[in-house]
Amino acid sequence: MKRPGIHTRLLLTAFLIISVTAFALGHIGVKMFHEFAQHRLEDRFQFLARYLALNSELGILIDQPAMLNRLAQNLLSEKDLARVVIFNAEGEKLAEAAQEIAGPFTQVSAPVRMKAINEETQAFHWAFAPPMVSGNAHVIGSVRLFYSTTQINKLLETITWRFLLLSAALATLGLMIFYLISRSLVQPLTRLAETARKIGAGQRYLRMQAGSLPETQEVSLAFNAMLDSLEHSRQAVEEANQEMAKQNLLAEMGKFSMMIAHEIKNPLGIIKSSFDVMRKDPTDPGNETIIGYINEEIQRMNQLIQDFLSFAKPAQPSFRVVDSNQMLRDCLERFGRRPEAAGMPIVQEIPHESCISYLDPDLCMRAIDNILKNALEASYGKGMIQVYAWCRDTVWQVDISDDGSGIAEDMVEKIFDPFVTTRSKGTGLGLAYTAQVIQAHGGRIKAENRSTKGARFSFELPREPGGDRY
Repeated sequence: MKRPGIHTRLLLTAFLIISVTAFALGHIGVKMFHEFAQHRLEDRFQFLARYLALNSELGILIDQPAMLNRLAQNLLSEKDLARVVIFNAEGEKLAEAAQEIAGPFTQVSAPVRMKAINEETQAFHWAFAPPMVSGNAHVIGSVRLFYSTTQINKLLETITWRFLLLSAALATLGLMIFYLISRSLVQPLTRLAETARKIGAGQRYLRMQAGSLPETQEVSLAFNAMLDSLEHSRQAVEEANQEMAKQNLLAEMGKFSMMIAHEIKNPLGIIKSSFDVMRKDPTDPGNETIIGYINEEIQRMNQLIQDFLSFAKPAQPSFRVVDSNQMLRDCLERFGRRPEAAGMPIVQEIPHESCISYLDPDLCMRAIDNILKNALEASYGKGMIQVYAWCRDTVWQVDISDDGSGIAEDMVEKIFDPFVTTRSKGTGLGLAYTAQVIQAHGGRIKAENRSTKGARFSFELPREPGGDRY
């Protein structure tokens, strides 16, 4: 799963911050309005209760329920008022009025206090009802109002939804604004990444365009300066590599010349000596032997030149469908017919089933022949050569082992390098050519010492074109 980029992370962070802030402020605002509205509603009905208590004083004093009922009934004209009850000082109900209104309900109450009296009317007031004294006031009764909170609840619900919608709108607007801002910040990074990908793909002369922000301009200039420095360094390294390759080529040519001179000098010396002997007495019957020596040395020089030409200009594989197991059996049969291989037992375990592969049989047989020749020379005509083959799903694998003295530890990693040999006669190109052929087929080859004695050469070749490459 692809991890979110900077742009996405910035948007998510901004969305969370803006949303939480907007909804938190909306929640606080709704709560404050809720408390304010409830207090105002309660204050309103508390005022009505006090107003009714003030007007109910006379009715309670003269005990006139009819007058009190009219007062209660008149108060029901107030919206949301559901019930009005008037009590005397002893808590007896003197008047009541009600109307059908949906709940829920809340109540408020207020005491009915007798106004301050003078000495002339004090006897009149005490004659009707002895008051309850509370401090300096005389409580002669109480009123109780029951009112509905349905309307205020609906209003609060409406306001709550409006706050939520407003918060969502503000969050969306803030997110859009932040999107535009973050986009302007992230675009230079996106262009930087795209330019880096194109440069990595080979367009080394591309450069970053300076953005509109000072910071992006500074980054662009620093990036372009880095690319210029890398380009200069690359050119310097390329020039150094070319010079090194030239020196290596001269060294290889010198090594090649020394090898040619060394390998051809001995056969030429033998041929010259043989001709000198034949010139002294052309009729000598022993000249037939000398002619054989000359022919042998000529063949040796011809093989030497052929090896050099093959390695210097390796042939391109001509792929075709081949039974690789049968090809290996044919190669072993041809190798066994050689005079130098006479008496050398070759143990082979090759599956009888066909192993259809896509390769160049001529090049492969010559590469395998070089390994067999190396195994034969390492065993000095003694011991045995063991050949094993496996037909895997995607590769064909072959192991060739000998009973020789093995490979020196310091030579194992260099055994496939050209001109590397442990024999007095030899160019060291046989195994190098074999490695060339294996690599041209997209395979791999390795050499190692066996745990008992001798060496083992193992290689793998892909069975299909474009198969496993190493």
